[in-house]
Amino acid sequence: MGEKILFDNDQEAKDLLLKSRKEIDEIDNKLIDLISLRTSLAKDILHVKLHLGMEIYDKTREESIHKKITILAEEKDLDPEILNQIMDMLTILNKNKQKEHLKEEC
Repeated sequence: MGEKILFDNDQEAKDLLLKSRKEIDEIDNKLIDLISLRTSLAKDILHVKLHLGMEIYDKTREESIHKKITILAEEKDLDPEILNQIMDMLTILNKNKQKEHLKEEC
């Protein structure tokens, strides 16, 4: 579970709790910004795939992403299965955005 932190008093513990929660909130905001940026690229990717006559679903690309995520997760001592599930959700988000753009194109 990691190194146990010893506190001199309850206020010190409460201060760390508030500080940690504030940092998590800031990280969450940055994650949302990054997801938004990632999803915004779906339109560009769609246009390129249509131009090149490629399928929207690219199994090889998704497999390579999962391999990369697994390696990174292990390097950071994170659960690769959970991170791959998160990546699946992000991929679904992008696919849905591409489908929206495709409908707009027709």
